[in-house]
Amino acid sequence: MAPVLLTVSGHLRTLAAHRKVRPSVGLLNAQVQSHETHISAQQNQARTNPRFSCPHGHESRAPRSEAPTREGPSAVDAVSSPPSDATKNTYTGLTNGPGSRFGRQNRLLDAAAFGRVFGNATRSRDRLFTVLCRCNEQDIARLGLAISKKHCRLATARNRIKRVIRESFRAHQALLSDLDIVVINQPAAATAKNQELFASLESHWRRCQKAKKTR
Repeated sequence: MAPVLLTVSGHLRTLAAHRKVRPSVGLLNAQVQSHETHISAQQNQARTNPRFSCPHGHESRAPRSEAPTREGPSAVDAVSSPPSDATKNTYTGLTNGPGSRFGRQNRLLDAAAFGRVFGNATRSRDRLFTVLCRCNEQDIARLGLAISKKHCRLATARNRIKRVIRESFRAHQALLSDLDIVVINQPAAATAKNQELFASLESHWRRCQKAKKTR
């Protein structure tokens, strides 16, 4: 390969070409630095106005309405009812307190126990209930429920009647010791208020206690 010989004039032309390129490179660097400076100034300006929440912010926005609390309807006709003053004055054996329980031993649990009451019982009846009672010689009161679907179509109404009967029996079971009792509902009990049911049952318990004393 033949060697390349550079003349003095060729060397000068090469140097002149380098000098023409250098200003353009310097101009490009100046433009890049100016662009970076412009971006930095915009960032600093954005930081000088930070967005903070204030107590009076969004005054034009309507306040959000809060949803109502999901509370159930208040109980107007409570199931539990204390004995009347007349009953308290007449009968001192009421047990309407934490110690009075309605346990398994206070229930008529099988058909034989129900049949024994139906076979030979003292009967008490009004427009709401028919109550049968018979001595059991066990020194405890036992309750059986015969809540008929024929006289009360709605299951919720039948359950309400049962709760009222159990609560009333629980409060008076000390008076009804030695008795097996079966309570049968009448059609009017389905629509009667709880206080009417309690008053009716209280009358039946008094009759049952009198029947126990006569035997």
